[in-house]
Amino acid sequence: MSDAAIADALAARGFALAPEFLRPDEVAALRGVALQRRATGEFHAARIGRGAGARRDPALRGDEICWLDEASAPERALLARFEALREALNRALFLGLTALEAHYACYGAGTGYARHLDRFRDDDTRAISLVLYLNEAWRAGDGGELRLFASEDAREPALVIAPRGGTLVALRSDTIAHEVLPARRERWSIAAWLRRRSDADALR
Repeated sequence: MSDAAIADALAARGFALAPEFLRPDEVAALRGVALQRRATGEFHAARIGRGAGARRDPALRGDEICWLDEASAPERALLARFEALREALNRALFLGLTALEAHYACYGAGTGYARHLDRFRDDDTRAISLVLYLNEAWRAGDGGELRLFASEDAREPALVIAPRGGTLVALRSDTIAHEVLPARRERWSIAAWLRRRSDADALR
């Protein structure tokens, strides 16, 4: 799926699915970097919330994360690709996206992430959420699907996505609720957010 097609799907439905956003060799390179980072102790248990109120709650969120930077060639290439997507979305949708943040996420067997929105209630800067899967040979019985809901209150999922390597999911951070179902083996991904300036910053 092209960046223009991703923009069209976001405009029409609030989410987009790009099954071959990265090639298998690019996925393998990023997974290798992630494994190396975990081996050197760079991953830590994810928390719910932010700032002083952030807390660890494995019943709601079971992944371990490591913030992604430009330390390696695969990471630099991915961040450049995300930047190109950010610019394309700005051209097509006039979103005013100005920044990107991203981290690796590893869910151990049996862990998931309860239904949620990606935008904090007191911070409107996250506009578009991205999830890129780094798994190899993911099978139907492995679980770990991402379930998207068309609104915060929708009862039935609008789309259920298997976390196959190279697949990119893009969704509106403020309206598309989603959850990660428990998997039967380790589940690897990169979560990213395309951000805009806050309303407070815009008034300065």
